[in-house]
Amino acid sequence: MIDVVLLFGRIVLLALLYLFLYATVKTGIGMVGGGKTKTARRGLALRVTHGPREITGISIPLAGPVIIGRSPDADLVIADDFVSSTHAKIVPAGDGYLLEDLGSTNGTLVNGQPATRPLPVVAGDVIELGQNRLEVVRL
Repeated sequence: MIDVVLLFGRIVLLALLYLFLYATVKTGIGMVGGGKTKTARRGLALRVTHGPREITGISIPLAGPVIIGRSPDADLVIADDFVSSTHAKIVPAGDGYLLEDLGSTNGTLVNGQPATRPLPVVAGDVIELGQNRLEVVRL
């Protein structure tokens, strides 16, 4: 009788192990296949074309939300009196990105247009924060 119970326990344990492995592989395949939209989005970056000498020429990949400002907590720190502590934010939206001014004192321009509402940004767009100029570029 004890042999039958042990055999049944082994079969149940083996079945649970296979179910666990199946769920793990299925989740892993979903992660790999689901990354297609993210890789298309990762092809953009934010490049500083005019600003403080220390950051001119650097590029920040747009792989997620990017906060621009004077605060040390910002993703792109611009040490300029015309830039607010949290000046603007670029966030993923659908297949592209939106730039939103975060209530800055001096405002934000996208291709010369004031960002009074969230504006879409694409490769080639120029973003101006005070005397600083950023360009959205392809990686």
